[in-house]
Amino acid sequence: MNTMSRVTLFDKTFETSIPEADIKSRVKELAAAISKDMEGRNPLFICVLNGAFVFAADLLREITIPCEVTFVKLASYQGTISSGKVHEVLGINENLSGRTVVIVEDIVESGRTMKKMIEQLGTRNPKSVHICTLFVKPDKLVEPLEIEYKAFIIPNDFIVGYGLDYDQQGRNLKDIYTLVDD
Repeated sequence: MNTMSRVTLFDKTFETSIPEADIKSRVKELAAAISKDMEGRNPLFICVLNGAFVFAADLLREITIPCEVTFVKLASYQGTISSGKVHEVLGINENLSGRTVVIVEDIVESGRTMKKMIEQLGTRNPKSVHICTLFVKPDKLVEPLEIEYKAFIIPNDFIVGYGLDYDQQGRNLKDIYTLVDD
């Protein structure tokens, strides 16, 4: 049994909200669903850096079909507040024409980042684009998105761990921690 533990990053305190075992179990289920749905398609997984790197690594190790992976870096965060503007920082060099693409994201909040990314990918003529995210915050969603693969639906809390950060700290934590208002 995992007891609640706390971590402090800079001036903020976080408490365990989703233990590592629960995350791994959900990642395995998502990978099984994707492997079944995309059998025979050789999907290209596009991992959104930096936040999704841990999730993508665990997800891909559970995928049982032939696939490829690449990385894209987008920026829209400053501290704990999303700036709302998305800038493509590192592009995709792969030919996407006729490909099945799966975007692997750590968290979908407003949906603006995903919408912009889907628009950018759409100009490259992929066969289909799918979203796989570790977390969705439905209360923050402003863009209508079809999110086929989601591990957890969470409230509008600030979280860290398992790749997610607070000012670049906490990505290495194995569990998910939620900000505690002291």
